[in-house]
Amino acid sequence: MSQHTPNELTQIFARDRELVTRLKTEDAHYARLADEYHEVNRQVHRIEAETEAASDERFETLKKQRLALLDEITAIITRARAAA
Repeated sequence: MSQHTPNELTQIFARDRELVTRLKTEDAHYARLADEYHEVNRQVHRIEAETEAASDERFETLKKQRLALLDEITAIITRARAAA
């Protein structure tokens, strides 16, 4: 598997790198969501890279979970950006 995993939060929110770092240390809910997102994203990437087998149903479930997490993370970042 390549060392580069697509769809990392640091890529998605590149312009908010400092904010993301601050939220990770100051907001336990955000930190939990970010950790969960990273784990699900890595699972999706392993399946896409064919280094891990999964049923189509499992793959789709993981992608939906990743999207739901990203939606919630985006809302938190958007609120924090507006408050800054």
